[in-house]
Amino acid sequence: MKTKVNEISIKYQGNFKMKQAPKITSSNSAVELLFESWNKDHIGLQECFKVMLLNNSNKVKGIFEVSSGGITGTLVDVRILFAVILKSLTTSIILAHNHPSGNLKPSEADKQLTNKIKNAGEFLDIKLLDHLIIIPDGDYFSFADEGIL
Repeated sequence: MKTKVNEISIKYQGNFKMKQAPKITSSNSAVELLFESWNKDHIGLQECFKVMLLNNSNKVKGIFEVSSGGITGTLVDVRILFAVILKSLTTSIILAHNHPSGNLKPSEADKQLTNKIKNAGEFLDIKLLDHLIIIPDGDYFSFADEGIL
């Protein structure tokens, strides 16, 4: 008897030329682009975690919403995060999540998750450039700018 298994294929599809993609040059340029992508009806209501996928020239390949949660947190499955990163052949990333409360201070859970993702990325030669906390008025906290990345 012959055993059958599902065939798995992986593909990344872009709909624009990379020369037209925005280039990230600072935490501020990343926040501007990320804030544009946020649903303004929900940014003050529930936490959402996103990843900005970049090529080796820091041009944006895309932004992926990893999870959406409750008022005070959202669950991030690192395996799903890295499945997207690897599938898109990304070389560096910027993480972002919002704090509906308007508090810019990262929690211990935020710091632990950042370190977990940074360590996993280093193993796979994927650079974590920043982790941004964005609040509803557009203000932000940058792990990289504050030297805690």
